[in-house]
Amino acid sequence: MDAQLKRGFLDVCVLASINQQDSYGYQIVKDVPPNLHLTESTLYPLLKRLESAGLLTVYSVEHNGRLRKYYRITEAGIAYLNGFLAEWDEITTVYEYVKRGATK
Repeated sequence: MDAQLKRGFLDVCVLASINQQDSYGYQIVKDVPPNLHLTESTLYPLLKRLESAGLLTVYSVEHNGRLRKYYRITEAGIAYLNGFLAEWDEITTVYEYVKRGATK
């Protein structure tokens, strides 16, 4: 998959995962579709970028004597997800066009 396209899908997949419930890094990696090949080394910079953009917030909870960072989606993150879904019809149209052109 193209790196730029993958990056866009990773953003919305991570936000969708966190939208289901607040979550932490390892769990997010397990939740995201495996064909995106999300690793923890890719996830943490992505989470930092989404946090800097105001799409999620971070808080810590003690777990087995250590602090675990949990991520929570913000209203801006929900709006971002909704924007992606609103554009899905356009994405589907482009996909169908390319598919028709590729199968001739």
